[in-house]
Amino acid sequence: MNSSAIFARVVAAVGAVAVAVRHSGDGPRPPVYGTTPAIPDPKPQGNIPTLKMPSAKGWENGRTPIAAPGLKVNAFAAGLDHPRHMHVLPNGDVLVAESMGESGTPRTLFEHAMDSTMRRARASGDSPNRITLLRDADGDGIAETRHAFLENVRQPFGIVLLGDTLYVGASDAVLAFPYEPGQTRITASARTVMSTKPGGHWTRNLIANTDGTRLYVAVGSLSNIGDAGMEAEIDRACIHELDLATGQSRVFAGGLRNPVGMAWHPETGALWTVVNERDGLGDETPPDYLTSVRDGGFYGWPYSYWGKTVDDRVPQDTAKVATALAPDYALGGHTASLGLAWLPEATLPGFPAGMAIGQHGSWNRSTLSGYKLAFVAFENGKPVGLPRDILTGFLSPDEKYSYGRPVGVAIAADNAVLMADDVGDVVWRVTAA
Repeated sequence: MNSSAIFARVVAAVGAVAVAVRHSGDGPRPPVYGTTPAIPDPKPQGNIPTLKMPSAKGWENGRTPIAAPGLKVNAFAAGLDHPRHMHVLPNGDVLVAESMGESGTPRTLFEHAMDSTMRRARASGDSPNRITLLRDADGDGIAETRHAFLENVRQPFGIVLLGDTLYVGASDAVLAFPYEPGQTRITASARTVMSTKPGGHWTRNLIANTDGTRLYVAVGSLSNIGDAGMEAEIDRACIHELDLATGQSRVFAGGLRNPVGMAWHPETGALWTVVNERDGLGDETPPDYLTSVRDGGFYGWPYSYWGKTVDDRVPQDTAKVATALAPDYALGGHTASLGLAWLPEATLPGFPAGMAIGQHGSWNRSTLSGYKLAFVAFENGKPVGLPRDILTGFLSPDEKYSYGRPVGVAIAADNAVLMADDVGDVVWRVTAA
């Protein structure tokens, strides 16, 4: 047996041990959802967190996601390269950010196992670093033309068009480009309007306020629980507010380990986000969450979770914990909820007003979770009830393969729901059956 084969077996063994040891006798737990979740007591997992992730398979032989009753799904565009997030332009064109996590240099045996697992699952590698424009000129629900709209941007994610300026959230900066209606390619140089720290949780989502004077920039933490010290986490694990007139930014809300999707509630005017919580405390502890974001609010990370539940692994700041706000709605442990879009009532038949959530899916629990496009209903400005499925079928029943993984969600010009799938390399389109 050659050295590569031996190393591959060692990597597989490390992953298997991480799953088996950390969950022996633990057993599957029911998902933790809703406004008053029963969060299990933590079971700290030491330096070897659970490592379990399906191999990326893609969609074969006509397989598609499974739409909820009364809905249908079709590929708006296939053959993309790791599509993550979308923005719909005023003329109906759809911009798709194609990007992925950058592979570092593994140092420990577990880091080698992690790197191998992430590559096998197509969660890291060589990032395409591109934004593609998709155009459905004949309105049949399938984009018949595509263009390399913007290239050589480091890990693009968030996209916002304001007037004649297109803003792009790269992993190291918020960039501004001149834009002309209908154009299919931007070659002009970028203007940097805000610098951010790359590495760690790298997605930089953007959303503008209603009058287009400010951008909100989601920046995730460098580490799981401040592992490199809190100096390295300054201006991370938060949402920034960027004043476009002055170029000045401030932390709008902090203690958010990895906020990604953002959406406005149209009636209350509140900003909402979905947040990926910390690893290493068990399958359902703590849950990822959907929450409104208060100006000046602090949401616990890394000192506590779900409000003031202290994480004993972290050197404490009792004054900060005393101010920690509890999130509004639990989305289940490690569902990796990334995409978020407000769906007005009747956007999809049978669905009231609420939030559509792209759940990318877990890699760090004994029984996998997420891997679906979910929906949470709202009443009186707040989430209610349990999540409902819009699209499922992204994961094989034996959990060995993922056909796709949901990420960004957007509403198309024709009111269809679009969802980016970065393993299937598809933008899916959901409408009434």
